[in-house]
Amino acid sequence: MNQKSRLLITLILALSVTTVTALGQKKSKPKRTFYSVPANSTMHVRLNQDLKSEKAQIGDTFTSTLVDPVYSSNGVVLAPQGSIVTGRVTHVQRAQKNGKPATMDVSFVSLKLPNGYVRQINGSLTEFTSSSGSGSDNEGTLTAKKTSHRKAKFIGGGAAGGAVIGAIAGGGKGLAIGAGVGALAGAIGGRVKKGSEVKVPSGTEFGVVLNQAMSLPKYAAAQ
Repeated sequence: MNQKSRLLITLILALSVTTVTALGQKKSKPKRTFYSVPANSTMHVRLNQDLKSEKAQIGDTFTSTLVDPVYSSNGVVLAPQGSIVTGRVTHVQRAQKNGKPATMDVSFVSLKLPNGYVRQINGSLTEFTSSSGSGSDNEGTLTAKKTSHRKAKFIGGGAAGGAVIGAIAGGGKGLAIGAGVGALAGAIGGRVKKGSEVKVPSGTEFGVVLNQAMSLPKYAAAQ
């Protein structure tokens, strides 16, 4: 083998090693920037299935769909419309014969974006304050109107069905959230013979207030 052939073989081997080394190296992913959504922000959601105190048990999970996007303070979309917020039943009290309506406590534990990204959250039930009210800031993130309803529960809402959101503390009267709620004052005041069970129909809209701040990257659709 002459010198030219040996040089050619050496060059081919060197190129092969370089190619294999390059292929074996993992491409580094660009670092994502996370944005904070502050505590007391309220997400506007729509319930995806019925909730009933007659059937519900502690630990049962349910889902709701984000109606309005969640933005960062500078207007970056973090969670688009259609994201899924998962809730969990934490306490159920059936209706009683003395007219006391049923109650159901829930918490919210996760947010799943359409691209599959999941973020654990710490959220509570609250009334939803529309963008025309005092609860909306300039960036589009909705915030809790008052802390009096920060920890709320579903309350049985009269013969017509539906449910109300009532404050656990502070003596609030609660807010009607379902169509055809009916005799609210009678149900809560105990002036009916039999208490109403909680019946929250699919499609009911309410708020999920964040008890702790959460961080999310800028939303990007799945490739």
